[in-house]
Amino acid sequence: MNRSARAFWLRSPGLGELRDVTLPDPGEGEVLVRALYSGVSRGTETLVFRGGVPESQFGVMRAPFQEGDFPAPVKYGYLSVGQVEEGPDALIGRTVFCLYPHQSRYVVPVSAVTVVPERVPAERAVLAGTVETAVNALWDAAPLVGDRIAVVGGGMVGCSVAALLARFPGVRLQLVDADPARAKTAHALGVDFASPADALGDCDLVVHASASEQGLARSLELLAPEGTVLELSWYGDRRVSLPLGEAFHSRRLTVRSSQVGSVSPARRASRTYADRLALALDLLADPALDALITGESDFEDLPDLMPKLASGEIPALCHRVRYTDLGSPVGQDGLT
Repeated sequence: MNRSARAFWLRSPGLGELRDVTLPDPGEGEVLVRALYSGVSRGTETLVFRGGVPESQFGVMRAPFQEGDFPAPVKYGYLSVGQVEEGPDALIGRTVFCLYPHQSRYVVPVSAVTVVPERVPAERAVLAGTVETAVNALWDAAPLVGDRIAVVGGGMVGCSVAALLARFPGVRLQLVDADPARAKTAHALGVDFASPADALGDCDLVVHASASEQGLARSLELLAPEGTVLELSWYGDRRVSLPLGEAFHSRRLTVRSSQVGSVSPARRASRTYADRLALALDLLADPALDALITGESDFEDLPDLMPKLASGEIPALCHRVRYTDLGSPVGQDGLT
C-alpha cells in the first residue's frame, strides 16, 4: 500500500519547501494520524526559520520528531492536531494532539499522541504546546492569592501565561506590551493591559516573555523588593545586557529561568510530561483562548507564509495551518 504524505522542510535559513514523504505501515503500538491543523509558534519557529539557533543549543532545541539538523535542512515543528486513521480500536477516529512537525500524515507511537477532550475543538487544540509551557512556568513561579503580577510581552507564550493567571483569585494582573494592538487580545482574555511606560510597579512577580533586552530591564524595574522575574524568553543566538548594578542587590531581586523541556522541579516528583500535556488540553476548554489564534492559512501556502511571519509582515501570535485533505485514508486513492 502506497502511503504518501507531504511535509514542510526548512531547506536553508529563510527558505522553506514542501517535500513528498512515503510513510511506513504502522506497526503494533503505533498510529497513523491524518493532520487537521498545526500551529506556527511565531517565536521559536521563526527563530529556527531564520537560522538563529546557536550551535551550543542544537541538541537542546531538537523537537521530538525533528528530522535533519540545525541550521538546515530540517523538518521542525511541534503543534499538530489530527485524527487517528489506523491503530488501536480505542483510538480510531479520535482527535489527538502530537508534538509533530507540519506534515499531512504521519506514523508515531501511541504514547506520542494525547486524545483531545471532546469539549475542546480541534482548531483550538493547536495551542496545547504553548499552554503546556504556561502551565510549567506557573509551576516554577508559584504565584500566590493576592499577588501583584505583570506579564511583560504579549506574544503567544505571554498571553497564555496571562490567560491562566487571570483565573487566580485576588491577583492584580497586567499584560504589558509596547504594541497597543495587544490590548484587544488582553481584554479578550479578561486581563488589564498597559504600555511599558504605564505599567504598575511594586510587583511580587513579573513573567517576562518579550524576548527583548528592553523588556527584561523593564521587568526588573516593575518588581517590589525581593520580587522575582521569571524569564521565559528564548533569545537564540542574541546576547542580552541586564542592569544588575544600581539597586538590584540592595532590593534583593531574583531573575529565574523557566523552560518547558523538563517538568518544573516543583511538580517533578508527582507529574509526568503526559500529565502536564493532559492538563494543558483540559484548560483549552476555555473559549477565551481562541484570541491567541490570529490567522489561518492552507498547508500548501506554508513556504510563502513563513518568511512573512518571520519578518513580521504578518503579525501573529499563533498562526494556524489548515490541512484540506479530508478524503479516504492514504493508499486507497493516492491522496497526499
